[in-house]
Amino acid sequence: MKKEFRRRPKEKNTDSLDKLPPFDQLQALLQQGAITCEDIVDRCLHNIAQGAYLNAFLRVYAEEAKQQAATIDQMCQTNNLPELAGMVVGLKDLLCYKDHPVQAASKILRGFVSQFSATAVQRLVDKHAIIVGHQNCDQFGMGSSNEASAFGPVRNALDTTRVPGGSSGGSAVAVQAHMCHVSLGTDTGGSVRQPAAFCGLVGLKPTYARISRHGLIAYASSFDTIGILSRTIQTCATVLEIIAGPDDFDSTVSHRPVPVYTAQLHFDKRAKVAYFPVALEHPGLQPAIRKQTQATLDTLLRAGHQVEAVDFPLLEYALPTYYVLVNAEASANLARFDGVRYGYRSSESITVADMYQKTRTQGFGQEVQRRILTGTFVLSADYYEAWYVKAQQVRRLIKEKLEMIFATYDFIVLPTTPTTAFKIGAYTQDPLAMYLADLYTVPASIAGIPSISIPNGTDENGLPIGLQVMAPAFGEAQLLAFAQYLTLLL
Repeated sequence: MKKEFRRRPKEKNTDSLDKLPPFDQLQALLQQGAITCEDIVDRCLHNIAQGAYLNAFLRVYAEEAKQQAATIDQMCQTNNLPELAGMVVGLKDLLCYKDHPVQAASKILRGFVSQFSATAVQRLVDKHAIIVGHQNCDQFGMGSSNEASAFGPVRNALDTTRVPGGSSGGSAVAVQAHMCHVSLGTDTGGSVRQPAAFCGLVGLKPTYARISRHGLIAYASSFDTIGILSRTIQTCATVLEIIAGPDDFDSTVSHRPVPVYTAQLHFDKRAKVAYFPVALEHPGLQPAIRKQTQATLDTLLRAGHQVEAVDFPLLEYALPTYYVLVNAEASANLARFDGVRYGYRSSESITVADMYQKTRTQGFGQEVQRRILTGTFVLSADYYEAWYVKAQQVRRLIKEKLEMIFATYDFIVLPTTPTTAFKIGAYTQDPLAMYLADLYTVPASIAGIPSISIPNGTDENGLPIGLQVMAPAFGEAQLLAFAQYLTLLL
């Protein structure tokens, strides 16, 4: 008998949302004929409508998703189940999807329609995943709370007075509120891992160059990484093995073979785990997160793993190094958005110079303007050596130090964020305090190594705490397996 999905009355409460079973369970139900892809899409669209107040989606492709589902259902009747049949995917509004608008959650790209799909997106579509829409984010990926969107803030489904994290906040909330199984986000300095921590999800930032950046609107090209948000590590592994690998459209992507991550999720060895006392002793770390992280380290020790404190004095330099470099790259990358060829153009200008100035002033949000100006400053002739070159030197030192640690240890464990999800508006007038939300995520981004955030209990208010695990470059297979082990251990 066909399984019916019960509709609940509309309320501003996530209890009104129909929960999605894990993807592997849904595929089993599809195989049995108990449900159809159309059922799954209907459930997701119902949840998107019921959760509209969360502001997670900017554009929903409802009719297309239904048509794709119907086509896949027909295929299921005559052929074997397609690899990603039943998987509903949302895209951060930085990823191109052919013949669909993409705006980077900014006014400056108003009216722009992509002529091609990002490689990562196309690879999912080719495996019959269903793209349900584009999701809200901080403009151009610049933010740690999803309050810097031109379309308003995204609200955390667990507490709508709080942020979901940024910049992939809409992508996280969409998975959190059962609007899709998976979201493709982007992680430049923590923009997948931090929302995952705030929303109680799994958030994976792979090694830089593991996934092609073709079709990703650039923020900081030497940092930008497409990441994955889901409820389970199994689903993360499934998506990663499909979207990773060489791409003729991206000369920076790695040509290393892509492992079958889903076949390597069993972890059965004694791990060597490092942690940074300087991270746990930081004055900005919320006591509940310190306590929970220490408890996890103690649990690993009792389980027979080697857990040791490692000195990492460069942690205090990671955040300023990161912001000097990414703002410099943003200044260069965002120069192309000028109102001449596409997107928003000010109607108030008279001269060409006036048009450039007013278009960019009106089109870019305050945080984007701040980062462009800062980046232009550090690249100027008078400050280039003192700021940009010095930051590149510190970046090399951080990378080398982490490589030295991984010569002895398998993983580094530390908190994902200094705090749990904070109130909307708490830091909008204090950008420096907002930047501290990236304190523990930027080292992995600076070094280009893989890192994952997994749920690690809750604080006294019931808000999720994230645990971050880092691994050596291209060590995603071991990282995913260890993370899976941790979720069962905790």
